[in-house]
Amino acid sequence: MGWSFKLHGGTAAGLSTVLLLLAALTWLPGTLPLAGSKWPMAAIVVLLFPIFAAALVRMFLSGADRHSVWLAFRCLPGKVQAVLGALVISGVALMLFGTAGAGNLQAPEVRDGRYFVFDTTPYARGTIEVSHSQYVAVLESDQRSMLAIPGLLFAGAAYVVFAAGELRRADVGFRSS
Repeated sequence: MGWSFKLHGGTAAGLSTVLLLLAALTWLPGTLPLAGSKWPMAAIVVLLFPIFAAALVRMFLSGADRHSVWLAFRCLPGKVQAVLGALVISGVALMLFGTAGAGNLQAPEVRDGRYFVFDTTPYARGTIEVSHSQYVAVLESDQRSMLAIPGLLFAGAAYVVFAAGELRRADVGFRSS
C-alpha cells in the first residue's frame, strides 16, 4: 500500500477517533466547551467532504465489487482491522444509545434567557419552553449525534481507503509478476 493511502486512511481514522471520543465525553456531567460555537461543526464539514469524496473516488477507481473490498480489508494487518472495527462499533453504539435517550426533543436554543427546544411529537410539533436541565440534556444529545455521525463517516472513509490501498497493492503485485 502506498504512502498516500496510509496518510489518507490514517487521517480519516484519526479524525474519527477524535470525534467519537468527543461524542462519548458528552455523557460526562456538563456540556462540552464551545457548545454554542458554530466553527467546530463547520471545520468538521470542511474536512469531511473532501476526505470522504476522495475515499469514494479511490474506491471507484479500483473497480472492485463489495466482495473484493471485504477480502482486501481482511488482508490488512489485524491491528488495523481491530481499530477500524472498534471505531465502527463505538460509532454505532453512540448513535443507538444517543438516539434512544433523546426522546422527541431537539434543536435547543436560548432566547432572552429562556430555554426552548423543538418538540417532534406527532400532533404536538412545535417549539416549547423547557427547564434548564432539560435544555442541557437536549444540548448534550444534539452534540453527541453531531459528533458521532461524522465520526462514523470518517471511519467508513478509512475502511474504504485502506481497502482500496490493499487492492492497489495486490494489482501492482499481480501486474509485475
